[in-house]
Amino acid sequence: MAKKETPKTPKAAKATPKPRVHSELTGFEVSIDQFGELKSNMNIEKINEFLNQNVDDKKLAERDDYEEIKKEKPKKKKKP
Repeated sequence: MAKKETPKTPKAAKATPKPRVHSELTGFEVSIDQFGELKSNMNIEKINEFLNQNVDDKKLAERDDYEEIKKEKPKKKKKP
């Protein structure tokens, strides 16, 4: 028996769902351009500030005075 040929139709582009992000990083997107450079729609200073507040530094955790350093970090006031 001969197989039925199905007409080839172009595949619809699947819309990739946006990942869940922290509320402070809403709308944050990163892409890599043709030269391998990271392109972001958010200021790197804001990203670094967020990481400093919410992520522990693994390299500093080995230090004996890490808890003191962690407590001394002043939280910056948000700009209006």
